[in-house]
Amino acid sequence: MRDPLTAITEAFTSFLFGKVETTRLPVRTSTGQAQAVYLPTAAPGLGDSGVIIGREVYSGKGYIYDPFQLYGQQLPAPHWLVLGESGNGKSALEKTYVLRQLRFRDRQVVVLDAQGEDGVGEWNLIAEELGITPIRLDPSAALDHGIRLNPLDPAITTTGQLALLRTIIEVAMGHGLDERSGFALKVAHAYVNETIVERQPVLSDIVEQLRHPEPESAEAMNVAIDDVRAWGLDVALVLDRLVDGDLRGMFDGPTTVGIDLDAPLIVFDLSHIDRNSIAMPILMAIVGVWLEHTWIRPDRKKRIFLVEEAWHIINSPFVAQLFQRLLKFGRRLGLSFVAVVHHLSDVVDGAAAKEAAAILKMASTRTIYAQKADEARATGRVLGLPRWAVEIIPTLTPGIAVWDVNGNVQVVKHLVTETERPLVFTDRAMTESSRDIAADDALRAAEREAEERAAAFVEQHLGDSESTVA
Repeated sequence: MRDPLTAITEAFTSFLFGKVETTRLPVRTSTGQAQAVYLPTAAPGLGDSGVIIGREVYSGKGYIYDPFQLYGQQLPAPHWLVLGESGNGKSALEKTYVLRQLRFRDRQVVVLDAQGEDGVGEWNLIAEELGITPIRLDPSAALDHGIRLNPLDPAITTTGQLALLRTIIEVAMGHGLDERSGFALKVAHAYVNETIVERQPVLSDIVEQLRHPEPESAEAMNVAIDDVRAWGLDVALVLDRLVDGDLRGMFDGPTTVGIDLDAPLIVFDLSHIDRNSIAMPILMAIVGVWLEHTWIRPDRKKRIFLVEEAWHIINSPFVAQLFQRLLKFGRRLGLSFVAVVHHLSDVVDGAAAKEAAAILKMASTRTIYAQKADEARATGRVLGLPRWAVEIIPTLTPGIAVWDVNGNVQVVKHLVTETERPLVFTDRAMTESSRDIAADDALRAAEREAEERAAAFVEQHLGDSESTVA
């Protein structure tokens, strides 16, 4: 029986306002159906097959990403661009992603490790844990039985060798080869390949032939032999740097025997190379082309080629052209190219803007960690990010990034397990104290609070955003 006071109150309210609010019964439903009520915070995921990255910040759902599983359905290309300033979690993401991918038997990974401390690359600890010896390219050690990669390795096609030689020279000179220099290089390369059959041809053979061209080379084009020698002089001087200059020892001999290209993880340690020198893009070009012809095979394996300091590739028009071809072949041969770059402005405003745009277009997955506001706006314009994502990038805390997977944009918190932590945060082992360890809980609490503030910011601004929900 109803309370008389309640009945009198409802009657009085009905007299004043004309209608009494009806009592609604509770609704029982599933989370899959209820997510439609909260569209801004419950965007659909990428499926449940692949490698777990962490959790989506606003819905709390697990975030799973695998370019090989998504290719052809949600991804037009399996390539991935990672952006962000130092100290925000790019390195941790790369390392855990590789470790988790390697749990699949049909995965192989090559890493170009351009950073390091104490004389080794930062992937050295992971390589040791997996029982793998990094391929350390070091000019000072190359003369003392160090690692060599031969640009004229017979495993590389003749066309590939000539393209690689041209790229090395053009990167070092800073401009393209003219027709006469290109002709001198072509005839020297052809003569060396035809006459040296008892061993691997090497760069010193090309240099010698450029200095002393054969008369037949001049007669074929009805020019003087002195002209052919003069046309090849600059080319010979550039290649001589790889033979007797500051880069000698790494490329002027037969390829080192015993490099295991069947290992699940192959690490090229480039930490002994000056990252700001012309040697780095030359080195990346040689390694990239050598891998294209020796490592990538139609054997149904899924391969990941991860390049740190990738602006050395994208910012050089000549090296970028080689990698564009590699990326195109990658779709057919199961290759995912992962490029790690600090700032997009490092590449889009450089000399290789056209080539950079082509490579960026191939990267259907983009992960953006915290950047300054002006850099975030520039990144958003180039990548076509929605306004709410651009506005939130400067507020991101370490470990949280905006993920754009072919238009599916979400904010993701990367999670690192306790097993992975000592392998991933290698610099922390050298710097943290017991006081740092005691402060971990407070730091994580602050990160959670920052996540909640960011979520509130997005919910407040998403309603009037010009973007659509992915």
